[in-house]
Amino acid sequence: MEKEKLEILDKFIQENRGKRKFAQSVELSVNFKGIDFSKQDDRLNVEISLPNGKGKESSVIVFADDRNIADSAGKLGARVIGSAQLPSASSDKAMLRNMLKSELVAQPSLMPAIAKNLGQLLGPRNKMPKPLLGSDISGAIKRAIDSVQLRSKGKYLPTVHCVVGKEGMETQKIAENIDAVMAALAKKPGNAHIRSAYVKLTMSKPVKIIG
Repeated sequence: MEKEKLEILDKFIQENRGKRKFAQSVELSVNFKGIDFSKQDDRLNVEISLPNGKGKESSVIVFADDRNIADSAGKLGARVIGSAQLPSASSDKAMLRNMLKSELVAQPSLMPAIAKNLGQLLGPRNKMPKPLLGSDISGAIKRAIDSVQLRSKGKYLPTVHCVVGKEGMETQKIAENIDAVMAALAKKPGNAHIRSAYVKLTMSKPVKIIG
């Protein structure tokens, strides 16, 4: 991030930090121009791993029947849900609330069963679990915790939002997370389609950092 923009970001965070009784998230909003997200080829659906994470502890749920995956996930502090629990999970309100607040990872072979039992709840909220690739459950959990999803949705409004940190993080680390998001958007849809970008805390007014 350019020095001038970094100074704007730092001043904004310092002025708004600690004004609430909770640690506010730092949120990025990017507005686009000259692109029609109602067209299938133009729609955004990209996952970005933030280099410095989101600045918060996240609970993780791993859907798995494989004993090795389940045991490893449990040792890492994740809650494990097997396929036998899926039919009842759809009517367990407490479990469903927990899923919506957690990062979700799944053994690939369980994805059809998850879609059948939980797809109507998780799909519209962009919370379907990330399939586990390979056997590195530790890496999969870290990626799930550190990643954000940028997705055009609703009535295809030309804007996307994502969390890029917490107010207690160093400004430089938040800036690096923002740079990672903007670098991904520079590939698709491309810099020519980026109109502006704003940063805000959960309960603050936004400040423009691009455009």
